[in-house]
Amino acid sequence: MELVQQLWQGSGLYQLSFGQVAMLLICLGLLYLGIAKKFEPLLLVTIGFGGLLSNIPGVEIATGEGWLYLVYTVGIETGVFPLIIFMGVGAMTDFGPLLANPRTLFLGAAAQFGIFATLLGALALTNFGIMDFSLKEAAAIAIIGGADGPTAIYVAGQLAPHLLGAIAVAAYSYMALVPIIQPPIMKLLTTESERKIKMVQLREVSKLERIMFPILLLLLVALLLPSAAPLLGMLAFGNLMRECGVVDRLSDTAQNALINIVTIFLGLAVGSKLSAEAFLAPSTLGILLLGMVAFAIGTASGVIMGKIMNKLSTNPINPLIGAAGVSAVPMAARVANKVGLEANPHNILLMHAMGPNVAGVIGSAVAAGVMILFAG
Repeated sequence: MELVQQLWQGSGLYQLSFGQVAMLLICLGLLYLGIAKKFEPLLLVTIGFGGLLSNIPGVEIATGEGWLYLVYTVGIETGVFPLIIFMGVGAMTDFGPLLANPRTLFLGAAAQFGIFATLLGALALTNFGIMDFSLKEAAAIAIIGGADGPTAIYVAGQLAPHLLGAIAVAAYSYMALVPIIQPPIMKLLTTESERKIKMVQLREVSKLERIMFPILLLLLVALLLPSAAPLLGMLAFGNLMRECGVVDRLSDTAQNALINIVTIFLGLAVGSKLSAEAFLAPSTLGILLLGMVAFAIGTASGVIMGKIMNKLSTNPINPLIGAAGVSAVPMAARVANKVGLEANPHNILLMHAMGPNVAGVIGSAVAAGVMILFAG
C-alpha cells in the first residue's frame, strides 16, 4: 500500500492544480483551432503543444534546466528566432507591388496608428487605476496591433518577457481571425461605390529596382532608427537573396527548410510560457482586449487613409486596400480582395492590396524599433 500511495503521490494527476487543468484545456483549444479550423496552424499547433508540455506537473521541462527553457533562452531571449523568421519572410515576399505604387506605403504607415493609440490607451487605463501596466508592458502589448507575430514576440522578449505567452497567443489569434474581424470594419467605413472602385494596372518593376530596394531600406532605416535595424535588416537580407538571383540555394533554404525548423522551436518555446502562473492572471484578459482594440484601430486607420488618398489622388484608390496595411501577409490582402469582389465581381484588388500589406511589414518593424527605443 505504501508503494501504491507513493506511486499515486508521484503521479501528475495527484499534483495537478486547477490552474493547470484550465491551461491544459486552453492549449487543447489552441490545437483544435490550428488543426480543425486551420487558424494559423504552423504556430497554434506548436504553441498549443508546447503549452501542454509546460503544464504537466512534476516535470521541469519549461523551467530550470528543462529543454524548452533552454530553447526559449537561446532563441527568444536573444531575439534570434524572430529575426530568422523575418529573414525567411523577406525571402518569400515580393515588394514589386509596393515599388510599382509607392503611395501605398502611406497606407501601411497609417495602419500602424493602432499600435500607438493602444499604447496611449493602456497608459491612460493604468493612470486611472483600471489596469496596471508599465511603459514596457504597454509597448509590448500595443505591438499586437501590427498583426505581425514575429515582431510581437521580438518586442515582448525585449521589453516584457513575462507577458510573452499571452502576447504571442493574442497576436497569432488575431492574425488567424483576420477574415472574421476585418470585413465588418471595412464595410462600416466604406460605401458600396467606394468598394466597387477599380484601380489602374500596376507598372512593371525593373530588376535593378528590386535589388536596390532592400539595400536602401536598410541603410535609410538603420541610419535614422538603429533600434529597428535588426528586424528590418533580416527582412532586407532575405529579400535581397530572393531578388539578386545569384544565391538561389540560400534563398530557397531561408524560404523553406530554415524558417520551418525555426518555426517549430519558436512555437514550442512560446508555448513553454503558457504556464498557469503566468497566463491565468488579470493582465492576460487586458492583453487580449487591448490587442483586439489595437488590431481594430489599425484596420480602421488604413481604410480611412485609403479614403483620404482616393479623394486627393488623380488615379482612383479603392479604400479597401488600406485594411491590408496591417502586416498579416498575405491574408489581409486576400481579405481586401474578397470584400472588393463581393461589391464588384470583376474587381481584382489582390496585387494592389499587396502593396500596403508588405508596407505594413515594414511599418510594424519600424514601430517595434520606436517602442524599443523609447520604452527599452
